Amino acid sequence: MITRWVWVHSSALDPATKSFTEFKDYVETHLDPARDKKVAMFCTGGIRCEKASSYLLSKGFEEVFHLKGGILKYLETVPEDQSRFAGECFVFDERVSVGHGSVEGDATLCRACRHPLTAADRADPKYQEGIACPHCSDDSAKRAAAAERQKQMDLARQRGGAHLGDDAAQAAERAWACKRAEAEASRERNKAG
Repeated sequence: MITRWVWVHSSALDPATKSFTEFKDYVETHLDPARDKKVAMFCTGGIRCEKASSYLLSKGFEEVFHLKGGILKYLETVPEDQSRFAGECFVFDERVSVGHGSVEGDATLCRACRHPLTAADRADPKYQEGIACPHCSDDSAKRAAAAERQKQMDLARQRGGAHLGDDAAQAAERAWACKRAEAEASRERNKAG
């Protein structure tokens, strides 16, 4: 299970927002400072909660609390046997998800739609590594673009190179270094000859 939000209280509300920019609209339509005098929240790293707390206070909410450092700090500092967190926390880097002690989780990332994938997602018949997952398999444009990218990556791998990311940058640097060395050797031969 990939968790973006963990609700530990029965009256907790899931804003079901897809991005932080939707937060203001959620507040306007679902929260009322006269009714919701105390608000507690948390996010992945604490930064959005800092901003959201300030926003709520400016809108008249009396008491606003948030988890300092977010879920990531919680997972770093609270021992697993004392924790109320379940699952893995989605992170915005190549680790994709982390668990207690900031140990890298089992999730991977769909290269077509960037959705985090669990083992169950990867076992789904709609999953094709590098091309589609159960969340985007019906989007033919994404599938086509991802299939072409995967084809280029496979071709680069067959040639002993890399197509994307740090590996590609390092491969390009090695190729340039070889060309520079060959050019220098050629100049030296021409001087000597």
